[in-house]
Amino acid sequence: MSLAAETRDAVRARPFLFDALRAGVVNHSAAAAWLAAEADLDGDADAIATALRRFREEQPTYATAERSASVSMRSGVGVVDEPEEPREHEADALLRIAGSAVVPEGDATAVIANGDVDAAALAETLDRLRAADIAPVAAGAAGDSLLVVVGRREGATAVRVVEAALRAIPETR
Repeated sequence: MSLAAETRDAVRARPFLFDALRAGVVNHSAAAAWLAAEADLDGDADAIATALRRFREEQPTYATAERSASVSMRSGVGVVDEPEEPREHEADALLRIAGSAVVPEGDATAVIANGDVDAAALAETLDRLRAADIAPVAAGAAGDSLLVVVGRREGATAVRVVEAALRAIPETR
């Protein structure tokens, strides 16, 4: 594989770098030196920087779009393992996945967005929550709903983060 192809693969394996390249905010020399070490690329830093510049030229410019969705908060939820015999409250689960459910009993807070949401909106939401130092205990998107479960005290901040994320979902090609 050529150094250029290895560089493109290394960037794709690091979505933050891919987005930064598309946005035009990367110091190519610094990114090349970092990738040479981080991705163990076998090449000269100048050649890697050139590969980064060329890769950037092939990409569409970074852009975002607003999504229309209503965001609400629901306190008193929890994440439980679902038993074989569902309890009464589990019929009202907000989210189910692989034997676990978000149910309306607990000490966590669910932030729910309904409208023009999808996996891309969830990905942006999770990135922004991580940047805000909020670690969701559960998250999912299906149909026209998105849900993240956070600690009780993080609920109000998480609502603001979700609202902000929905105002700027990165567009793909």
